[in-house]
Amino acid sequence: MKSKSSTKIFLVFKRLLPFIFHDPSNKTSVILLSILIGAIAGLIAVVLKSSVNFSHELALSVMQRYSIKIVFLLPLIGILLTVLFVQFFFKGIHTKGLSDIIHSIAKGKVDIPFQRTYSHIIASTLTVGLGGSVGLEAPIAATGAAIGANIGKSLKLNYKFKTLFIACGTAAGISAIFNSPIAGVIFAFEVLVSEISVPFLIPVLISSATAAVFSNFMHSGQLFILVTQGWQYKALPFYILLGVFCGLISVYTIRSTFSIEKYFHSIKNRYYRAILGGLGVSFLVFLFLPLFGEGYLSVKQVLSTEYYSLLQNSFFSLHLPFDWFLLLFVFLLIILKPIAAGLTVGAGGDGGIIAPSLFMGGMCGFFMAQLFRTLGIIDLITVNFIAVGMAGVLAGVIRAPLTGIFLIAEITGGYILFVPLMIVVSTAYFISKYFEKNSIYTKVLHEKGIDDVTNKDAALLSKISISELIEKDFSPVNPNATLAQFLEVMTHSKRNVFPVVDGENNYLGLIYLDDIREMILEKELYNILLVYEIMRTDNCSLSMDESMTAVIEKFEKFNAWNLPVVQEGKYIGFVSKSAVLTLYRKHVVQQAEQII
Repeated sequence: MKSKSSTKIFLVFKRLLPFIFHDPSNKTSVILLSILIGAIAGLIAVVLKSSVNFSHELALSVMQRYSIKIVFLLPLIGILLTVLFVQFFFKGIHTKGLSDIIHSIAKGKVDIPFQRTYSHIIASTLTVGLGGSVGLEAPIAATGAAIGANIGKSLKLNYKFKTLFIACGTAAGISAIFNSPIAGVIFAFEVLVSEISVPFLIPVLISSATAAVFSNFMHSGQLFILVTQGWQYKALPFYILLGVFCGLISVYTIRSTFSIEKYFHSIKNRYYRAILGGLGVSFLVFLFLPLFGEGYLSVKQVLSTEYYSLLQNSFFSLHLPFDWFLLLFVFLLIILKPIAAGLTVGAGGDGGIIAPSLFMGGMCGFFMAQLFRTLGIIDLITVNFIAVGMAGVLAGVIRAPLTGIFLIAEITGGYILFVPLMIVVSTAYFISKYFEKNSIYTKVLHEKGIDDVTNKDAALLSKISISELIEKDFSPVNPNATLAQFLEVMTHSKRNVFPVVDGENNYLGLIYLDDIREMILEKELYNILLVYEIMRTDNCSLSMDESMTAVIEKFEKFNAWNLPVVQEGKYIGFVSKSAVLTLYRKHVVQQAEQII
């Protein structure tokens, strides 16, 4: 049933947009809806950014008025408030991240609860605004996806259109939060929707552009400002080394954050979990203040060559600011950021991994450029390495190389760095995938035994169930029937394979027509030879809950065109390879059908 809130919104839209409700799948309606989704996502992103900025400014003013020590308790307070919010308003049920959306799209079921159109906004504001060491990107992407899915659901549209609107909402969210429309579109297709066609792409482009316009109008300005004089040929080997470093850090990030979150999920008491994780984040912030919040301020500082500003107001602020200590401090920031992010989310906070990835990538680039400079090996352009390092770690963590390239090019204005960006991103992506098969989003699904979301063929096959393929026009025979009786059954069947079942419908084996072709001429065997003596018992069978990927593998392994379906020993029917391929082709055609 629809909630009261979603019902009211549905009625409002129906009155304001009667044309769309008359024919929501009309090309014009789709364009108008993509604009609407982009506008809503853009507005929400502005609200989210403004609320977090307000929280940060409030924390800063309190810190300046009273004591720096107060700021160290804010992450704990933010996580506790988030847990209380989720508990009292949603009975403790609040899905975080994008993994479940990725899985639902792959499975062909894209109904997202209406509460997710606003729950992430409040929860992530409490978490990130008060210093939780995560980002706002996953919450706004999930919010945009929920907006798109619920608009599609309200209009009673099918899976194809709901998937389109999810992509529109996700692209719009990323576009608005970063003021990066191209990266928003690429993110939607690299992370969520695997298939790209021009008709499918156009509404997503429109949503992303609309969100960027709204966001830029009300909250203008680039996230980072990059001053560069171009890249140097002599730096190419060092860009490759940076790519390797970013790839290894990506693997470390995926595994460490997942392990920490998994440990905290094993703690049943949510309040104990929140206090334990919140204290952990607060302690890390006490030692390393740059771990407070998203970390973008620290990246801006190193881009502006204010390197020693990283040490201000931290536990080490009184330490002599010399180069080797700064390098050690930055390296520890890189190592501790995934731990802080894992603690924040594991304890019950709401946030994403994109901001931490950009923070770590920027610090990786800064660390490597300054390391070689300090060693006297080469004087590299530090801002270039900071920018491409952000793209490298992001691509390695979320497995979206094009998103990494275009996002950094857009938010830093560093289009002149395309060649270094491609080198670092491709190297980091390869290294990360070599050591860790799954991205940060799909690793959760992998641990649950779900591995078909990144395989396009498997994703399409997952939409097919055995129940819709079962054929029951095969003629069963009794194991004690004679060859003559079997031949009588065979003459009335159009099939060349026959299941052998007993009086209680227990499946025992099967007979292929080719197996008895020579026996047909030996009439002396008609009343002597029994079915159980000539049936096959070493054949493979399928179960009702078997995945279609496993079904295809069995067809290939046993070189069969028909396989029996058996449930708890009972014969159900047959599945034919041709039926599977026919239905698969039907899904391919449906997916390729034009949207506009």
